[in-house]
Amino acid sequence: MLDAGSLVGAACERTGLDDFGGTDWREGLDRLIDSLNGEASLTEGGEQILGLRLGMLLTNRLRIVEVLARHPEIGGEEIGGPVFIVGLPRTGTTALSNLLAADPRIRSLRLWESSDSVPPPESATELSDPRITSARLGLDAMYEAFPKMRTLHFQSATGPTECQDLLGMEFRTEHFDGMARVPSYADWVIDCDMTGAYAYHRQVLQLLQWHCPPRLWHLKTPVHMLALDALCAAYPGALFLWTHRDPAAVLGSVCSLISYTRSWVSDRDDAAELGRAQLGLWSEAIRRAMAFRDRVGEERFADVRFDDLQTDPVGAVAAAYERLGLEFGEGRAGVEEWAGGHRPRSLGVHAFDLGEFGLDAGTVRREFSPYLDRFAPSF
Repeated sequence: MLDAGSLVGAACERTGLDDFGGTDWREGLDRLIDSLNGEASLTEGGEQILGLRLGMLLTNRLRIVEVLARHPEIGGEEIGGPVFIVGLPRTGTTALSNLLAADPRIRSLRLWESSDSVPPPESATELSDPRITSARLGLDAMYEAFPKMRTLHFQSATGPTECQDLLGMEFRTEHFDGMARVPSYADWVIDCDMTGAYAYHRQVLQLLQWHCPPRLWHLKTPVHMLALDALCAAYPGALFLWTHRDPAAVLGSVCSLISYTRSWVSDRDDAAELGRAQLGLWSEAIRRAMAFRDRVGEERFADVRFDDLQTDPVGAVAAAYERLGLEFGEGRAGVEEWAGGHRPRSLGVHAFDLGEFGLDAGTVRREFSPYLDRFAPSF
């Protein structure tokens, strides 16, 4: 079984550090470990995989906190934006993230620095940092062990990644539910106080840009929709790109991806339960995001159609920039280059059977009816 105390002790021993920067992170870790041990039906290999993952998060946190303590000036770093990509999973958020990352004026969270943030990256070595090779080897090993992942969610070491590690170091993110069956943890985290998690999230961005600008950030993960008020408490100037696609066309793909990643750590088959849980999770996320948008105003949002990302990705980005008041001119060349070299694979469609997860299109559309009433013309 996984043991929180042992994981914490090992991280401290590995780094020679013991200051995690407060105590709020510990509740999430304890709840997650209890759920993993009691509900996830982990295999021996699954315990090893998740133990390594949690250990990495603890180790990275210790090292980040140590640098922040030694260099309080990092706390004065100004964060531009950020521009957050939100929307249901499998609606083009990854493709849009890569398009924005190709704009040289925008700072993105890259995979290699997300999981191993210390020492803070330097502009002079950001393309040759040895952590890039380490991250690439890790990806290669994952794709060799789980080859289907190349098609479902392909990443590169130097490409943009979801900011799940930044929330993961606070142990307050629904991403863990995508790794293993943890229903009690998932129920807790959906309504927990995320204010501290986003404050820490901001500290990590400050550290990463300290010696490695630019300072206008773009970030993405669909789970942000669950806690946009807490996000904006940390980032008062946040702007949002919201991707849109028929929920009935994506929920099967979402469930299939999660079912596959959970199979790495457990032999449990919970397809029907997974379908119900994901339907509830994402309809609630959409409901919260719509209510937030109504409160803060339309001017902070730009809508991006999935079909436009497939047929005219550069035009979709240009229109989104204009809507948010961002200049596109100097960034166009990089965006055009990425779009020209990655279609249609990176913007492709992954279709899966809703019925495998106890769902059908009618049920999904009824659950999302307020969203469909408002945004269906955008599909």
